[in-house]
Amino acid sequence: MEPTLINGIPAHPLLVHAVVVLLPLAALCLVACAAWPPIMRRFGLALPALALVALAFVPLTTNAGEWLEERVQETSLLEKHTELGDGLLPWAVGVFVAATAVWFAYRRASSSGIPSFSTELDATAMARPRTLVWVIAVVLSVAVAAGAIVQLYRIGDSGAKSVWQGSFSTTGN
Repeated sequence: MEPTLINGIPAHPLLVHAVVVLLPLAALCLVACAAWPPIMRRFGLALPALALVALAFVPLTTNAGEWLEERVQETSLLEKHTELGDGLLPWAVGVFVAATAVWFAYRRASSSGIPSFSTELDATAMARPRTLVWVIAVVLSVAVAAGAIVQLYRIGDSGAKSVWQGSFSTTGN
């Protein structure tokens, strides 16, 4: 799987920027669309498309990172970063699956004439199955989004430590 170099520079630190921007953006949009159907109406197919693009960058970035790992000095910090990086793909898949499910559920509800969930929820509305499904969708979307963002933070933190820890002076020249 390519690319491993971009214009002569290792691709991993460049591709990481796409993942760091797109995956949290997709995760936050997922939560917003799941919780507020009027937002979903505006997003439409863009929600699962954004999640798919974010997902596609994860294996590209991981592959470029594995290529780079074989060409730098092995350290315990680098090993930790690599192990954490391998755990991001399932979270990215989760964001994509949840985004697709929210889009599909919204589209199905819109085409079947089921009223929007954006109305106030009262005690009788909570008893309705579609409201329960909506609540479950919101909770699952929040869980998947939070998991993806936390895992991404952990990976980035360990990667920064593996590159920078002990490699600069705090006192200057």
